[in-house]
Amino acid sequence: MNTIIIAFQIIVGASILNVWLIQNKTSTRWRGGNATTILEEFKAYGLSKSLCYIVGFFKVTLAILLIVAIWFPILKQPAALGLAALLVGSIVMHIKIKDPLFKSFPAALFLIMCLLIAFV
Repeated sequence: MNTIIIAFQIIVGASILNVWLIQNKTSTRWRGGNATTILEEFKAYGLSKSLCYIVGFFKVTLAILLIVAIWFPILKQPAALGLAALLVGSIVMHIKIKDPLFKSFPAALFLIMCLLIAFV
């Protein structure tokens, strides 16, 4: 089971870093509303540019900590639960703007993985 949890840590951490640092200006099918960038997505949710940067800082930091927690396990639960809270927020925002359910799939999947990381 430990190997699966470590795999989840790598998958979630790397995916969050990919979205926020590499594909932040790239259109994907998962973006909220008709947004083509993360900033446009936050605008579609009715959220400010400042909040986008704050959320981005926390998501990137927690994703890094989740990966670092492979070697420093004391970080695992706080990082996973912090990301889980932010992922719940992502799902709520998709629901708020009445996105099709499939757009919430990545956040829901990573939420489940984070809860397994935190509690298994």
